[in-house]
Amino acid sequence: MPRKIYAATAYQNLDDFVYGSSKYPVVLKNGLSIGGGKVYPEVNFTLPPMLIELQTLPDVLQNYREIIAGICDRAVALEVPGFVAEIETLPPMTFHPEWGIEVTKIVVDTIKECENKHGINGVVRITPNDIREGRELEHMWHGRHWDAMFETFEGCAKVGADLLAVESVGGKEVHDDAIINCDLDKSLFALSVLGCRDMEKLWTEIVAVADRTGTIASGDTACGFGNSAMVLADRGFIPKVFAAIVRVMTVARSLVALECGARGPHKDCGYEGVFIKAITGTPITTEGRVAACAHLSPVGNVAACLCDLWSNESIQNIKLLGGAAPTVSFEQLVFDCRLMNQAIEKGKDAVLFLRDLNADSDSALDPQAYVLRPDIVLDISKKLVSLDGDYNRTKYGAVYAAEAIRDGVENGRLKLSRREKSWLDRLQSQIDEFPDTADELTARVISSCDKLDPKKYDL
Repeated sequence: MPRKIYAATAYQNLDDFVYGSSKYPVVLKNGLSIGGGKVYPEVNFTLPPMLIELQTLPDVLQNYREIIAGICDRAVALEVPGFVAEIETLPPMTFHPEWGIEVTKIVVDTIKECENKHGINGVVRITPNDIREGRELEHMWHGRHWDAMFETFEGCAKVGADLLAVESVGGKEVHDDAIINCDLDKSLFALSVLGCRDMEKLWTEIVAVADRTGTIASGDTACGFGNSAMVLADRGFIPKVFAAIVRVMTVARSLVALECGARGPHKDCGYEGVFIKAITGTPITTEGRVAACAHLSPVGNVAACLCDLWSNESIQNIKLLGGAAPTVSFEQLVFDCRLMNQAIEKGKDAVLFLRDLNADSDSALDPQAYVLRPDIVLDISKKLVSLDGDYNRTKYGAVYAAEAIRDGVENGRLKLSRREKSWLDRLQSQIDEFPDTADELTARVISSCDKLDPKKYDL
């Protein structure tokens, strides 16, 4: 099937662009409506430091039993109306699909038991680890790595996972170098040429699995691209303005999943999801302050402005004073959701007041937060959909991000240090020299992409 074309944003009025409500809610088999007027927690969890191999598999499975049992018990105690549990398989669980499938079955069965006993609607999102990296990779779209991923998708769907997602890595081997060197040419190549090409192949197949299994293809994230830049910027290794520009450049890449038939909710660690919501009207998961257990960021509040699911990113199953860390993190999400839902019950004025408080509290202090403001997101999204093609939308993502940051500084809505202003000028010089076409860009940069094997992308 041809990719869907989004030529207009789903939202025109900023006052309609809020949390807890999406233009096209996703309704699950148990009746839970995501984006249908309420914000639900999406809890993500992982193992403590341990080996994952055949000998330790019983311990691995027991960890997941304990994690999801603790979460379900807390959901009952806090009278949670519904929640999503996300399983991000670790690499051995994708290389050995039967392991990931067994983990999923444990989580699904425990949630169903809780649902039957207590009426709490639970949903499971499965996110197989994208293992298509390393010297042994034969090709991005066939071979044992590809086959193992899709055996994991299909098997987990068949044992009851509701939502299919992935953090795909097409182009990451080039983009890692782009981040380190603050090279927007390589970033543009990695995202618009390699990334979008990979997304189309990958998501066409994921949607086919969803259709066969009666599940929902939800969405991808540019975590390995935008979040990698964000974390390095937070540590002072690269400029914040570079990470902010890259964030907007990732939009076209993640949009491909929706163009190929994904329905949402977009996945938590894709901060570009706010643009996806603006363009497509699908619900999104976002993560912010409660995700500090996984990574630090400058966007802890602004990330909540438009969420339909509110996530913690991921947390290890370790013991805290309050209990198991996943249970503690889940409780934090629940209370945040209660606050947002109370505002929804109070009416539109309360919703907009809380949304704008979340935006204003972060956005003046960091360009990465500024480009996630709902007004900036909607404005840039309207400009992006007026363009045709992955290359132009990625290229102008950089153009519009830089413009928004510069305008924010000039009108006093955004503070930038002298160093960041200097970097913005340097990056603007790179943007001004972007080629007109993807072919021109490819010819310019491909010979310097030392880690890229073009044959694996059919280039």
